[in-house]
Amino acid sequence: MSLKLNRKDRKLMLGAGIVFVLLVVVALVFGSGGQGRDEYPSSYSTASGGAKAAYLLLADTGYKVQRWEKPLSYLPEARAKILILAEPDEAPTREERERLRTFIYNGGHVIATGMFAGTFLPENDSVPDVFSGMTWKTASSLSPSQITRAAPQIVLVPRAYWQSLSAAYPLYGDGTHTVVVKYPFGRGEVLWWASATPLTNAGLKEQGNLEFFLACLGDQKNEILWDEYIHGYRQTLAASIVHSPVKWLALQLVLLAAAVIATFSRRSGPTAVPTGEVRLSPLEFVQTLGGLYEHAGTASVAVDICYRRFRYWLTRRLGVAGNISSEDLAAAIHDRWGLSSDRVTGARFIATMKHCESASSDPFLRAPVALHLLQELDGYAAQLKLFQGIRKERAR
Repeated sequence: MSLKLNRKDRKLMLGAGIVFVLLVVVALVFGSGGQGRDEYPSSYSTASGGAKAAYLLLADTGYKVQRWEKPLSYLPEARAKILILAEPDEAPTREERERLRTFIYNGGHVIATGMFAGTFLPENDSVPDVFSGMTWKTASSLSPSQITRAAPQIVLVPRAYWQSLSAAYPLYGDGTHTVVVKYPFGRGEVLWWASATPLTNAGLKEQGNLEFFLACLGDQKNEILWDEYIHGYRQTLAASIVHSPVKWLALQLVLLAAAVIATFSRRSGPTAVPTGEVRLSPLEFVQTLGGLYEHAGTASVAVDICYRRFRYWLTRRLGVAGNISSEDLAAAIHDRWGLSSDRVTGARFIATMKHCESASSDPFLRAPVALHLLQELDGYAAQLKLFQGIRKERAR
């Protein structure tokens, strides 16, 4: 059995298909860009941009290192602890930034890398530099320190730089900009790198990078917290899914399901012919017509129309000539229906008919007089049941 869709259903399915394709393209473009999820310096990643080698190296050489998969607002006490923020791609919340500030002030050490890492720090003079971050560069030491003595040169991808007028202590530069700095804050210290290249799987083997990384960590007695929360790793499955591209796949499936349900429900629901919209109801028509006569000042026309209609149906019912006089018409009514044996009533009927004849050609007829005549005619029509048969015929 072939599936038949009307024009509206085809448009709905076509629109849903276009949106679905656009969502897939957007997910592919943003999900497989120059630096995919596997290229983040995560301690779980074995890709060239990952950092699993550095994490395992620290664990095997006796460093107290562990992964941190909670928000920064849950940071522990700062004593003898080093926090590694490797290439965060989201801005911190206000609570996280305040807790990190307190963590450093109370003696904690932070190694923050990348163009957006400065947003986490209490003092930030970093400037993103996308064009310089396309190639690897060698950075030389700028100032004497324990770190620069261990590694006079390092290799990294400078995705940002630190402003030269800052009060931070410059450690390395690429000849144009400062790419590694440190500064104290309270009892703690902050180390900022332009990128996480020295601790990545590919960058760790470059000359000077391993020595530089270990010198930044210092004493092996310090406990190292490798933040994986910023890379999307959460303690609960639901939180990890929300931070991963899986949510976009779920959104696409929900959109497709909604389109299918909407199409099916439109064709499976009760079918009803829409009621035609009436432009005017009978009462509105009467009011409109009355307003037209009132505006034109032609009360005689209204009397003439009603009078001619009254005579037409009356003579038709009586079976007499249409040009019969008012006196003969009154007599015929009396003979047929016995309207009244009272002479006054007969005289009144004749007077009303003659008044209507003269009013039909009177251009100066006043509206109250015309209304009185129409009421008289309507009263006689109701008394004679003149239009009752007409209404029954039309109802059938």
